Amino acid sequence: MGIGNIGLPGLLLIAVVVLVLFGRGKISSLMGEVGKGITSFKKGVNEGKEELEAASAEDAKDITPETDKDKV
Repeated sequence: MGIGNIGLPGLLLIAVVVLVLFGRGKISSLMGEVGKGITSFKKGVNEGKEELEAASAEDAKDITPETDKDKV
């Protein structure tokens, strides 16, 4: 039996053991921190996309040769 073949009973057993070891309060605060981290990560990714889009819009240059501009 490999680690990828745990199944639902195995996951429930692991969850119970973690709950007994750490307690409900510790786990809920940990999950809250994980949620804050995920939210912060998503916010950072979105800000990075916005910066890249703004930079690419500023850096966009018209490289059409002067002789071809009037043909459009």
